[in-house]
Amino acid sequence: MKMISKMTLGLLTATLLMTGCGGDAKPETVQSEEKAVASVSEESLGLRKTDIYQEDDTTAAKTEYRMAQAGSSTKIKRAYQDAPPMIPHDVSDFLPITRENNMCVSCHAPDIAPAMGATPIPPSHFLDMRPRHICDGVKFKKRIDNMKNETSVKRLTHLSQARYNCSQCHAPQSQGNLSVENLFEANFTKKGGEYKSSWDEVVLDDLDTVGKDSRITSDDMDNSDSAAGHLDGGSH
Repeated sequence: MKMISKMTLGLLTATLLMTGCGGDAKPETVQSEEKAVASVSEESLGLRKTDIYQEDDTTAAKTEYRMAQAGSSTKIKRAYQDAPPMIPHDVSDFLPITRENNMCVSCHAPDIAPAMGATPIPPSHFLDMRPRHICDGVKFKKRIDNMKNETSVKRLTHLSQARYNCSQCHAPQSQGNLSVENLFEANFTKKGGEYKSSWDEVVLDDLDTVGKDSRITSDDMDNSDSAAGHLDGGSH
């Protein structure tokens, strides 16, 4: 009998501790959940900040491009070292580029650009980097040996056809409002890299080419500096 009385008293004490003296108190976990639910609304779940059940009043920010005319625009910093520069002026009258007409060249050609106040097409765009391999319809023979670090770079007196379609790399810059700010900061490896490419120096001065003027050494052909080892019979 005494044992039953002790058990009853213990259960009563535990119940009072859980419910509290006031009777209205809620467990701390329940209170935290209610606060969390109250602080999150459906409009705050996404980037558009509007009713997710209604599309009529939901419109994206309008995409607008620079309308400055060619010759009166300001250069845009490159996104990173040697990134194709963005087009800072209106291009609505210059596109599309066709085989018969390339309006970009009419201002940016090296012999015209200074007078037009435009950025001249760089020397790297006047190079042919595509080896002319041989194929008679039956047999195919390569002009260069890739395993010997050979390459083919020829100077041209005209714009390389591989560079003719300017808009395949260069594009106008949108001025639309960003939903999320871009915090990327470029680390340029060359002085003035935000406006100037380092390709011209590398291609014209340092790149080894095939022929009597080649700077390829026997060590280059043997891949002596290769971290993977030599390429003589595949023994690495």
